[in-house]
Amino acid sequence: MESVDGTALVASDLNGLQMAVKHIHFQYNGFLFGFMLLSVARLFQKRHLEGAFLFAVLLHFKHINLYVAPAYGMYLLRSYCFTANNSDGSLQWRSFSFLRLAALGLIVCCVSALSLGPFIVWGQLPQLLSRLFPFKRGLCHAYWAPNFWALYNALDKALSVIGLKYQFLDPAKMPKAAMTGGLVQEFQHTILPSVTPLATLTCTAVSMLPSVFCLWFKPQGPRGFLRCLVLCALSSFMFGWHVHEKAILLAILPLSLLAVERSRDAGVYLVLSTTGHLSLFPLLFTVPELPIKILLMLLFTVYSFSSLKAVFRKEGPLLNWLETIYLIGLIPVEIVCEIVLPFTSWILKFPFLPLLLTSVYCALGVMYAWLKLYVSAFTGPPAARRKEE
Repeated sequence: MESVDGTALVASDLNGLQMAVKHIHFQYNGFLFGFMLLSVARLFQKRHLEGAFLFAVLLHFKHINLYVAPAYGMYLLRSYCFTANNSDGSLQWRSFSFLRLAALGLIVCCVSALSLGPFIVWGQLPQLLSRLFPFKRGLCHAYWAPNFWALYNALDKALSVIGLKYQFLDPAKMPKAAMTGGLVQEFQHTILPSVTPLATLTCTAVSMLPSVFCLWFKPQGPRGFLRCLVLCALSSFMFGWHVHEKAILLAILPLSLLAVERSRDAGVYLVLSTTGHLSLFPLLFTVPELPIKILLMLLFTVYSFSSLKAVFRKEGPLLNWLETIYLIGLIPVEIVCEIVLPFTSWILKFPFLPLLLTSVYCALGVMYAWLKLYVSAFTGPPAARRKEE
C-alpha cells in the first residue's frame, strides 16, 4: 500500500493543474495541498492527533478547506473517539472516550486561538469574517466555475432568449445581461428563481450528507474517509456560493490517491482530471500562455492515462464509450473557444461566449464524475475487500 500511495503522491505533485495555478497564476496552492496530503497520510498511519493538527493549521491558512471539514470531523469522531466496534461493524457506544474528544478539541482551540486571537483582541473579527465570506460578490465568479450553477445560469439565459424571440417576455421589464458581463456582484435571474446564499448552503449540505452518513454507518477505514473527503469537496464545488474555478483541485488531488486503488475510481479520476484541466484554461488567457497550458495538459493527461492503464491492464478499459466521446469533445470545444471565436465578429457582440461554452461543457463532466463517485460509494466493494480478494 505504501508504494502505491507514494506513486499517487508523486502524480499529485506533478499535476498539471497544480503547476499552472501555483507557478503561472501566482497562488500558493501547492504548499496548502502538501499540508492536506500530509494530513491524510497521518490518518492512514492512524496518527489521528497529528492529522487533526495539520488539518486545523490548513484550515486557518485558507478557509476553503471548510469544504472537507465534515469528512474530517465525522471520521475522527468515528474512528478515534470510539475505540471499539461490534463484530458486525457497528459502534460500541460504551467505548466512547471523552479524553480523546477533549484532545481533539484542545488542538482545534489552540490553533484557532493562535490564528484568530489577534483579530479578536483588536476587534477586527467581524471585518475578517466579512472578507472571508463575501456574500455580496454574487452567486458565481466573473468566470463561471464549471458546476451546477453554471448549468442553471445557462438555462436561465437560454430561456430568456427564447422568451424574447417568441415574445413571451417584455424586453422593457427584463434586466440587462449582467451575469455574462464579467462583473463580480449580485445578479437576478430572468426566468428561473434567483439563488440566495442560504439556498446554496442548503444544497451543499444536502449533497454532502449521504457521504458523511456513509462514513458513519458504512465505515471503510481511511479509504472511506478519503472517498468522503473527495465527495465533500466536489459537493461544495458543485453547489457552493461564489465558487472559484480553482477549487476543483480540492477534489482532484485526493481523488488521485483513490485512482490507483480501483479501476472504477481511476475512470472517474481521468474524466474529472481532464475536464478540470480544461476548465482552468481561461485563467491563462494571453497568447504566449496558450502553448504552455496545452503542453502541460497533454503531458499530464498522457501520463495519467498510460500509468493507470498499466496499473489496471488486466481489468479492461477504464472509460466507457460515453466517457470517451465526452473527453474527445473537449478538443473541438477548446478549438472553438481559443482559436475560432476570437477571430470572428461574434467575440465583439458576445465576449463571454467562449467562457460560457467552456464552463457549461466542463460542468457536464464534473457533474457526471460527482454522480458516478456517489454511485461507487454506495454500490462498490470497499477497497480493502478488493485487496483481500
